[in-house]
Amino acid sequence: MKGYTLGLYEKAMPGHLSWKEKLLAAKEAGYDFVEISIDETEEKLSRLEMSSEKRLELVRLMVETGMPVRTMCLSGHRKYPLGSDDPEVSKKGMEIMAKAIQLADDLGIRIIQLAGYDVYYEESSLETKKRFLANLKKAVNMAEMAGVVLGFETMENEFMNTVEKAMKYVTLVDSSYLNVYPDIGNITNAADTYKTDVLEDLYIGKGHLVAMHLKETVPGKFREIPFGHGHVDFESAIRTAWKLGIRKYVTEFWYTGNPDWKEDLHSANTMFTEILKVQEQEDEEERYVS
Repeated sequence: MKGYTLGLYEKAMPGHLSWKEKLLAAKEAGYDFVEISIDETEEKLSRLEMSSEKRLELVRLMVETGMPVRTMCLSGHRKYPLGSDDPEVSKKGMEIMAKAIQLADDLGIRIIQLAGYDVYYEESSLETKKRFLANLKKAVNMAEMAGVVLGFETMENEFMNTVEKAMKYVTLVDSSYLNVYPDIGNITNAADTYKTDVLEDLYIGKGHLVAMHLKETVPGKFREIPFGHGHVDFESAIRTAWKLGIRKYVTEFWYTGNPDWKEDLHSANTMFTEILKVQEQEDEEERYVS
């Protein structure tokens, strides 16, 4: 039995595929699980309203295909942020949070990756930050009751683009159910901008890192950069993440119309499996020596 799990971000596959087709494609490419997306589009947000029958059907498909959905990327708060000055918007954000936790509970999802910003399309202020913290505490309480872990994604904006910034709110809330789920591509871009150290930033989250997004970036660009065409040092990042106890990883990339998209899935899986196997082997050798 290997000592880690490698997941596939749902958006790496064509959106028109059925859930069965997505799960089978992920399995064929060698992944251990799929990360479901609940973004700000009405199509994805409508998943929060799935009937009990549809939820049971998805669970049945996971068993049938042998490919579970075990993490959720919840970016719907971009449109409905918890810190919004508009009370109706922040109320909607809390409703999304409650429904996302319930969906995770029903589907067996262990971790919800939470978008790390107080507001996105609005201007951040002291008031939006206060409201964000207040609503965050309520969200964490819901997660505690469900036994579902929330992990902040380190984002592309200044509010929470590093583990250090995420840890500020983790410390303020002080719950085992709020941690950090870093995006190594976003952290690399932040380090490039502010001349900080990526690996030192990861160490600040020691004991609170629940998983890692493996995403390629280039300075100033955060999406749709093919692996190997950016500036992220994945080997060093994974080596450090492994030392810090991260054993769950997700390859985050996007389907952009490539007819050979299945090959892209295989290629990413092969690339990161090779890196992770090295870490696993080194870990085993170190334990054997000690």
